[in-house]
Amino acid sequence: MILERPYSRPLEQLSSVGLRPTSQRMILAKLLFDGTRRHVTAEMLHYEVLKSQKKVSLATIYNTLHIFTKLGLLREIIVDSDCSYFDTNTTNHHHFYREDTRELIDIDESDIQIGLLPKPPEGSQITRVDMVVRTKKIY
Repeated sequence: MILERPYSRPLEQLSSVGLRPTSQRMILAKLLFDGTRRHVTAEMLHYEVLKSQKKVSLATIYNTLHIFTKLGLLREIIVDSDCSYFDTNTTNHHHFYREDTRELIDIDESDIQIGLLPKPPEGSQITRVDMVVRTKKIY
């Protein structure tokens, strides 16, 4: 059995996109890229950092999440003007958003059929379609 070093997966993720592995980036990458698919907000990640007794400011977390997104390590899912989730699953897929619990749940791309898309503005092309299906508990 081969034991993996605690920071080998995060280091590999950062190196794969040519990003320098600063201590803050490594802390966040370790939390994000542990092998499980996750949807996190900056605030959720900040809480996890504090719980682990590490120190990374909320501003640094926001900046790092946006850098990771720009480099393709994460996908940003905007559910409201004041709420974005960052998804470690960067494959094409869609989401349910539970308004009552503020939970984001993956929907496999094959479970949705999108018929007709509008023609994009001249000089541009459609690169991806992100669908968020909002739900709430029935009482």
